[in-house]
Amino acid sequence: MALCLFMSACAVGPNYVRPKASVPETFKEAEGWKQSKPADTIPRGAWWKVFDDPQLNELEEQVNISNQTIIAAEAQYREALALVLVARASYFPFVTGGASYTRSLGSSTLTRTQSAGGSPVSDYLLPVDLSWEADLWGRIRRTVETSRSNAQAAAADLESVRLSAQAALAQAYFQLRTVDAQIKLFTATVDAYKKALELTENRYASGVAAKSDILQADTQLKSAQAQLIDLGVQRAQLEHAIALFIGKAPSEFSLPSASAPLAPPSVPVGVPSELLERRPDIAAAERRVAAANAQIGVAKAAFFPKVTLSASGGYESGNSATWLTWPSHFWSLGPALTQTLFAGGSLRAVTAGARAAYDAAAASYRQTVLTGFQEVEDNLAALRILEQEAAAQKEAVKAAEESLALTLNQYRAGTVSYLNVIVAETTALSNERAEADIAGRRMTAAATLIKALGGGWQSTP
Repeated sequence: MALCLFMSACAVGPNYVRPKASVPETFKEAEGWKQSKPADTIPRGAWWKVFDDPQLNELEEQVNISNQTIIAAEAQYREALALVLVARASYFPFVTGGASYTRSLGSSTLTRTQSAGGSPVSDYLLPVDLSWEADLWGRIRRTVETSRSNAQAAAADLESVRLSAQAALAQAYFQLRTVDAQIKLFTATVDAYKKALELTENRYASGVAAKSDILQADTQLKSAQAQLIDLGVQRAQLEHAIALFIGKAPSEFSLPSASAPLAPPSVPVGVPSELLERRPDIAAAERRVAAANAQIGVAKAAFFPKVTLSASGGYESGNSATWLTWPSHFWSLGPALTQTLFAGGSLRAVTAGARAAYDAAAASYRQTVLTGFQEVEDNLAALRILEQEAAAQKEAVKAAEESLALTLNQYRAGTVSYLNVIVAETTALSNERAEADIAGRRMTAAATLIKALGGGWQSTP
């Protein structure tokens, strides 16, 4: 027993070292990025509060409670924890007990028992069996390491699913608010086109405008009304998507129209090395590498002898009267050593497969790290470029509105045709719609950037 305990301190297979991943010192797109620290009092998990939108805050809280994907991931995490307990149970002896009764008669031609050719005999049995495997080569320990690493990966998966659902809800919410802004824009445009049509009809009645001007104004109005109706399809679908994120049927959820935020908040970016600690998907990939590494030890342990200590005891008797008396007791105790002598190369194949699985997990981990850097760079670039585009688009809208006002005055004065008005109005509408779209894309990019950074941030002491 002392030798077994001493040898159990050994474990074959490589000890785990986290694979190296290429980590740059700074983000390429972070040059010139304002390193602000907004909303330092916001908890790490409630990152969406930085947008200061009460409706979004309410929806995000429902995601944490009712999203079915998150609930499924939480159940998978609990399952992984249970498997850790199953693996740890192998450290301890397995004890079984039971009771049985049999009555038998042996063949007089094949056996020489006391019952042969005579009367049937009874056998009352009350055994207790114990079996314990000495973990000489660390097979059990490596199995526990595998289960524990898988459980840690499941925990990270849960946080990754939670973060993805939260970010997807925020993206859908900001897209819906962008559609709300466009609906508001088209509603005002339709009203303006109605007034333009009324003006053209009055000019036609006065003999200063052609019938074709009325037809053009009416066509423009009907086209704007059709586009306004089409926006309702987009809004309905986004509203249905939000209902799914918060675990409700679309028929049970509606979201009133509201104004879209004008600009996204500043997001503290930090340094790339923090990404390895913050992103749950990277943590999950790294823990799976650890689990694959432990499996190599499990495979290598199969090459060595397996030592098992077995014991049994209990009571056995031919009649119930003496069954539980001391003379009816029995016991046995002894170790057993088993060694695989020939397996057709299967043990080496299993070990080679475990090493290959480790290499695949390590490559997947490095790829996840690179993907994380790409997502951060993409959204940093998007926010930087969209900010410049928003400023340019704002000037374009201003110029288009001035051009429209001037063209309408010229049309009223009879110096230009209605075709000029249509061109000016179409240009103004197109630029105003583009401005609303850019604002929505900036908000979506901000939410995606926070997701790419691994969620919220903690206050700095």
